[in-house]
Amino acid sequence: MRIELTSIHVDDQDKALAFYTEVLGFVKKEDFPVGQFKWLTVVSSEAPDAAELLLEPNDNPAAQAYQQAIFEQGIPHAAFAVDDIQAEYERLVGRGVVFSIKPIDAAGGAQAIFNDTCGNRIMIYEVPLGRMGEKP
Repeated sequence: MRIELTSIHVDDQDKALAFYTEVLGFVKKEDFPVGQFKWLTVVSSEAPDAAELLLEPNDNPAAQAYQQAIFEQGIPHAAFAVDDIQAEYERLVGRGVVFSIKPIDAAGGAQAIFNDTCGNRIMIYEVPLGRMGEKP
């Protein structure tokens, strides 16, 4: 068993695609119509054959309520690994990303949390060498 696809609800697929590609640096992988929405995925530019992130339209009232509740509680919806959290933080701030938590040391590494402008908080984290395997 392996993870090849996971999803995140977004309030606007086009806005999400722009943020995840132009700001974060992901690469669009799939983009085709499915009814009134799109099957729209992005992948890491560092691992284009790894897991895809589906930018799923937030058209379901239950999903909207869940998304809003965890956002208001400050809980990140997804977490992305980075090699150097301070450098990534500075790069993203330079691109206008708003962080609710600046890089801090946390159990097992460092983390920071930002707003993806599409209804979600996203965590970036750095795990030191030797913990959870070696970094690439």
